[in-house]
Amino acid sequence: MSVKSDKWIRRMVQECGMIEPFEAGQIKEVGGQRVVSYGTSSYGYDIRCSEEFKLFTNLNSTIVDPKKFDPQSFVDVKGDFCIIPPNSFALARTVEFFRIPRNVLTICLGKSTYARCGIIVNVTPLEPEWEGFVTLEFSNTTPLPAKIYANEGVAQVIFIECQPDDVCETSYRDRGGKYQGQTGVTLPKI
Repeated sequence: MSVKSDKWIRRMVQECGMIEPFEAGQIKEVGGQRVVSYGTSSYGYDIRCSEEFKLFTNLNSTIVDPKKFDPQSFVDVKGDFCIIPPNSFALARTVEFFRIPRNVLTICLGKSTYARCGIIVNVTPLEPEWEGFVTLEFSNTTPLPAKIYANEGVAQVIFIECQPDDVCETSYRDRGGKYQGQTGVTLPKI
């Protein structure tokens, strides 16, 4: 197994449309304004957050239960940013749509810009042959409100490719994974 470089990422985008839309370089400024960087980096791809968020609230005193998820535990927010209350969290989705090749696994880590503000970005691995928009989880670990910017970088995806003789027997697509092809902010499923 090996971690893949910017050159490999650009090739996979051309060959199989692995990331759409795709930025071949690192974008740090848009319209003369500095942004949290996104696009291709040395050994990964910095993903962006879309404008749709599900902000969790204790307004209805519900319990967050992955087996019996209550949609009243969040409010929908759409905009250029989302303010997450102290010690709370929000879900969002990526701007980018991913098509992961059968011989690749990804790991996603939050960007240091947000980590230094006490905001943890959590994304589970993107498995071989998974495709869709990635659901992102932002935890505000601070006692202060925290701001997440839409259409700017939030996390980095690292691509790990297996050896040709070690491709998985059963991919995410083969087993009919429940999050295959997700399009919006996707809530937990059992």
